[in-house]
Amino acid sequence: MSGSIPSTKDVEDDGKSDLAEASTNTFEEKEIFKPIDGEKSVDEAIQVESMCINCGENGITKLLLTVIPFYKEIILSSFSCPHCAYTDNEIQSAGEIQAQGVQCTLKVKEIYDLNRKVIKSDFASISIPELELDVPASSQKGEVTTVEGILQRIMEGLRQDQGQRKREHPEDFEQIEKFLCKAEKYKQLEYPFTLILRDKSGKSFICPSTNYLPGQSDTSLNITHFNRTLDEDHQLGIYPELSESSQVETVEDSVENGDLNDEILKFAVNCPDCRAPCETKMKIVKIPYFKEVIIMATDCEDCGSKTNEVKSGGGTEEKGRRITLKVENVEDLSRDVLKAETCSIEMPSLELHVGAGTLGGKFTTLEGILTSIKEQIMGSHSTFIGDSDPEMKDKMDAFSAKFDHCLAISEPFVFILDDPAGNSYIQNIQAPDNDPQLEITEYERSFEQNEDLGLNDINTENYTSNREPGDEDDKKVLHNDKS
Repeated sequence: MSGSIPSTKDVEDDGKSDLAEASTNTFEEKEIFKPIDGEKSVDEAIQVESMCINCGENGITKLLLTVIPFYKEIILSSFSCPHCAYTDNEIQSAGEIQAQGVQCTLKVKEIYDLNRKVIKSDFASISIPELELDVPASSQKGEVTTVEGILQRIMEGLRQDQGQRKREHPEDFEQIEKFLCKAEKYKQLEYPFTLILRDKSGKSFICPSTNYLPGQSDTSLNITHFNRTLDEDHQLGIYPELSESSQVETVEDSVENGDLNDEILKFAVNCPDCRAPCETKMKIVKIPYFKEVIIMATDCEDCGSKTNEVKSGGGTEEKGRRITLKVENVEDLSRDVLKAETCSIEMPSLELHVGAGTLGGKFTTLEGILTSIKEQIMGSHSTFIGDSDPEMKDKMDAFSAKFDHCLAISEPFVFILDDPAGNSYIQNIQAPDNDPQLEITEYERSFEQNEDLGLNDINTENYTSNREPGDEDDKKVLHNDKS
């Protein structure tokens, strides 16, 4: 971090060795990364005396280890110098690099869109097509800011050397002045614009607007995930080709020559919470009147963390599937529900929309999945909304009461699973007969849905005809195709 150069000796001299202990003694029961609570004062910040790069005197660096709901663990650092009033702040991700990259596309139309919080990592690039503006990855450090703050920082960076440009390069000065005038108009929202945040590490995030209740569809914000290229993996220090062989050997040693359906496979992984070595167990299970699914469970003996995940054992179906359940009695809450990672959830009576990937893959009951939805929504309240807005607090209380009415089946409601991959399921309690409360509709996927599933670039027919005949085997294949 620029502006602070703390050393290990500084930390020890000040008696602030908590951060070093946290990084080396990760298996203690003490909670290292605590969520920010609006009702409690934050007194967990670690203070370190460090040198100011502006004047050379000693200043104070404050470090706060916290958790952002729906995001991950982060380290917030802030430096201030009492001698020259220099300040600096930075955000660093304390979690692991995500399996996929993330791209957040925000259509900025209203004033409240400018106030959305943005968590930007070092690996994130910024693009505003209307301004023909591209800020490459790793050109700016990570930070917690707003949409308006991003524009402000870009404009301040361009203004910094305008005086020198005016004397030495007047043409460049004029062009940048025109750009700054145009950017100012967009900053004042005279024209709507699009902000694209692309992060190959998957660590960046644009928070939902406080004008929407958690769970409501945010039409201005679109979040998609993508698979990294091999070059992007190497830029992040990830070399998957080195670990593939060891993973294959682990599976082969576990299964030997037995039947996968009768085996519980075990994989060596690191705990997602404390990073201690642990095992993930995997089992293939057949769901009656549906298909096979893969259930994976991780149990950490060091910190007690338990996670589970469900993935489809088959491929992507030819059509998407929309399942509508009319929940009318308490027995309906006991129905088995399989929610794939690609599945979204809708509850029209609550104006609730839970996007694909929010809860991950789950195999539980209807009551279990409703409880998980409520816990995530209410858990995000303190960070994204807080108690400073009484009107929003009243809306959240009313929303929570309506959700409780649904859980108590005070009145019938509709529960919808929409899975473009067709791998989600709600139990038919009258199988093999039709269930009058359950409606299953299959539909053709759109181009965008196929793109999200990675199907548009797959070629499964005559793909050998496009290969370059690099060896004799290739030539034989091409010869056989022609014959």
